[in-house]
Amino acid sequence: MSKVKVALAPARKGPSMPRLARRLLAEYLGSALLACIVIGSGIAAQTLSPTDVGLQLLENTAVTAVGLYVLIQILGPISGAHFNPLVSGVAALSRSLTWSDFFAYVLVQVVGCGSGAVLANVMFSEPAISLSTHHRATGAHLISEVVASAGLIVTIFALVRSGRSHLCAAAVACYIGAAYFFTSSTSFANPAITIGRMFSNTFAGIAPSSAPAFIAVQVVGALVGFGIAAALYPTTQEK
Repeated sequence: MSKVKVALAPARKGPSMPRLARRLLAEYLGSALLACIVIGSGIAAQTLSPTDVGLQLLENTAVTAVGLYVLIQILGPISGAHFNPLVSGVAALSRSLTWSDFFAYVLVQVVGCGSGAVLANVMFSEPAISLSTHHRATGAHLISEVVASAGLIVTIFALVRSGRSHLCAAAVACYIGAAYFFTSSTSFANPAITIGRMFSNTFAGIAPSSAPAFIAVQVVGALVGFGIAAALYPTTQEK
């Protein structure tokens, strides 16, 4: 892909934020915008296509995949664009992220997703916080979350460990878009976004009673995915 140079106004010199602070800001903004994209597009889809659930899901999927691609491209160079405790956890297990940074990442990811949910609600004249009543914790949904989470981790870490991390933005966006349809849970695959989606009683919401089971199986799926990626690519070949 050719690089396009963009002319920018000269940056003003001044004290810069510490490296960790910049990364945490990127993770917060990315998580908040991701939740806003998922929930906002869900509300819009429900409004625009009130009688067609399939079309609602297609609209929600397309916007989420495109938005996720953009967020990874913008914020990836700063923080790695995790936006997901599963990704940060596996990064810590593989020693590309310290455990102290992992806990900081998870905190801002959860707060960011909660903030994004509130913002999406407000933009569509919904109550700022409304707990979802959308119960999802069935056996099929939980198995789907294991598959969705494992697939996401394999997608990311297979590319990273084989020296092709530059493909992650497109691959992750495509995978999430596909998993919206091939899993019955519509592929949450992210504990932070699961928590954020509790606060919106809309198309994309999840009831608080369903969230703990979702998060538990997402962690299981992430560990399975990490095991698969490590088996396929036992050594890292970053270029």
